[in-house]
Amino acid sequence: MTQDPLVVFKALCDDKRLRILELLRNGEKCACHITDELDIAQSCLSYHMKVLCESGLIKSRHDGKWTYYKIDLEGSKNAQDLLKEITTIKPGREHIRCVCD
Repeated sequence: MTQDPLVVFKALCDDKRLRILELLRNGEKCACHITDELDIAQSCLSYHMKVLCESGLIKSRHDGKWTYYKIDLEGSKNAQDLLKEITTIKPGREHIRCVCD
C-alpha cells in the first residue's frame, strides 16, 4: 500500500491525533474509551479517526454498536518509510554549490 505523503503528514500534524496514536500504542481501544480519556465529543473523535484511517495509520472494526481502533502495523511501517525517503540525502548531492555567487 502506497500512502500519499500529504495525507499521512496531515494526520500527524494535529495534537489530538497524536494523543490518539499515543493511546493506541497500548493496544486496541473502543471509541468510548478514547473520548473519555481525551475528554472530547464523539463527533470530534469521528473526524479525527476519519483522518487517521484515511492516512492508513489506524484501522477500525465494528463489534455490534461499538467501533474499535488500533494502529495499522503496515500503515505505520509505510509512514516510517515515507519519512525516511523524504529525509534521506541523495548520494553525491550533499555539497551542491550555490549558483547565486
